[in-house]
Amino acid sequence: MSFITKSPWIIHYDGSSCNGCDIEVLACLTPMYDVERFGIINTGNPKHADIFLVTGSVNEQNISVVKQIYEQMLEPKVVVAIGICATSGGIFRECYNISGGIDTVIPVDVYVPGCAARPEAIIDGVVKGLGVLAEKKEKLSERLKRDYIESDDLLDPLDDEIEIKVYGVQDAADAADGKEEA
Repeated sequence: MSFITKSPWIIHYDGSSCNGCDIEVLACLTPMYDVERFGIINTGNPKHADIFLVTGSVNEQNISVVKQIYEQMLEPKVVVAIGICATSGGIFRECYNISGGIDTVIPVDVYVPGCAARPEAIIDGVVKGLGVLAEKKEKLSERLKRDYIESDDLLDPLDDEIEIKVYGVQDAADAADGKEEA
């Protein structure tokens, strides 16, 4: 975990599940598993989060909510699907209003299988997500540098020869009257 430069923040959302995986996610925050020892902080604001933990399957009512949370997160971001319901729809797959796993709505980077997923597996999935996050940060940094270098020619004022005349107080008054001195 030497690739972490700041504490990763997570946001957790329960799609539609039996709450078994939610309890296990919360167990990761307790002193027994203490995920905060890795510097991981649970936040309620998607704009502060780096990792999106999703439990439960996606139904027709929460598709827009999941998309909205995902779109509010800043780049780079990682999505971790926790439990069999989030990965494939699980036992609710055949229900009339279930669309399937979370990957039917947003891209998923890490899958944590299980019913319910154990806290150890969730922590392992989050740590794998941190590796993915580091890779995405590096790619984003390279892309921003490349874009800056390509746009640098347009923004560099020293490339263009611009004649700038500096007037003193009297020179400005003479220039306004049309009596510019040579």
